[in-house]
Amino acid sequence: MRTRRGGLSYPPLLPLSTMCSNKALSERSSFNTLTPLPNRNRNNKMPSSQQQFVSRKRHKTLSLLSSSSSDTTTTTVGGSELLETLPDDILLSILAKLSSSSNSPSDFIRVLLTCKRLNRLGLHSVVLSKASQKTFSVKARNWSESSHRFLKRCADAGNIEACYTLGMIRFYCLGNRESGRSLISKAAMRCHAPALYSLAVIQFNGSGASKDDKDLRGGVALCARAAFLGHVDALRELGHCLQDGYGVKRNVMEGRRFLVQANARELVSVCNSLHARTTITWGVMPNQNPNLNPRVQYAAGCPLLSDYGCNVPAQEPHLANRFMIEWFSNRGGSAGPSRRLCSHLGCGRPETRKREFRRCSVCGVVNYCSRACQALDWKSRHKVECAPVERWIDDDDGEDGGEVAVVDS
Repeated sequence: MRTRRGGLSYPPLLPLSTMCSNKALSERSSFNTLTPLPNRNRNNKMPSSQQQFVSRKRHKTLSLLSSSSSDTTTTTVGGSELLETLPDDILLSILAKLSSSSNSPSDFIRVLLTCKRLNRLGLHSVVLSKASQKTFSVKARNWSESSHRFLKRCADAGNIEACYTLGMIRFYCLGNRESGRSLISKAAMRCHAPALYSLAVIQFNGSGASKDDKDLRGGVALCARAAFLGHVDALRELGHCLQDGYGVKRNVMEGRRFLVQANARELVSVCNSLHARTTITWGVMPNQNPNLNPRVQYAAGCPLLSDYGCNVPAQEPHLANRFMIEWFSNRGGSAGPSRRLCSHLGCGRPETRKREFRRCSVCGVVNYCSRACQALDWKSRHKVECAPVERWIDDDDGEDGGEVAVVDS
């Protein structure tokens, strides 16, 4: 029924229920514009064709909303459960790659703190056996029982570097000679060149035992094995042993050949790590900053190729040597009563008994654990400091480490 006013006609008002249903339909639909209301017949009912159209649109809109909601829920749940769906073999492979390429222990620790599953798999023997030096590197001032346990777990997993590092720390820093030597030997049996050379130094000095327990021939044999693997210090040590007839029959020419080979390998390794604009000079480099602790500035640079006087920046010492340097530096630069440290700034080995190391044959002030350390320290520092003395103070117990000759320039 239409009402006329002033010649104009208006459509009748819709029932409240119809208006609410239309409002709900407009809210559910994706249209933001207002649409005109459909025409009504006299019984306030839409035509059957329009009802079917509206019903289809409403059903389609509701189905789209429900499918979108279910897809969102599935994606969220699937993203949270994605880690759980990966097999352990894939995660172990990823974690092993991470542990072998980490730049610091924190990179690996963050993974262990992520969730329980990564913590469990991160401590798997497959992952720990591939861990690099930087993954378990620890400063001496931060050494704790937890650090010791983690290194022990890496060593038990078959990590050669962890065996050697923990063995050196136990043997020289913690005073556990048998356990430390056992771990170093374990790494040496798997052809770890630094471990072979360290065992040779122990044999040469009789470290951890008495002076009568020196085994010069055994030290030369271990040096030969490490030199065969390309260890520069072992090559230099073997060359000096052959030149001096120390533990082996004297052969000057063969010893000279090993020294040349050591310097060649040293030059190649250093040049590969230098920047393009870095130059190599000849002669003695100036002394380092005297205000700094000399045992902490080992990485600032010192001349290598010491047998022939070529000055190039020094490579960073092994993690075990760096730990020993910092360990005894934090303890006043002493290994104990009447115990001296090797005078080479990049070594860090202490004496295990009084007068174990050999001292300079000219001044008698400095002492070295090996001829390789003496050769390196001669060109970098001691050459400008060495001065002859009239007499030395002999030890009362007669347990002197002997003398070490000056390296020829």
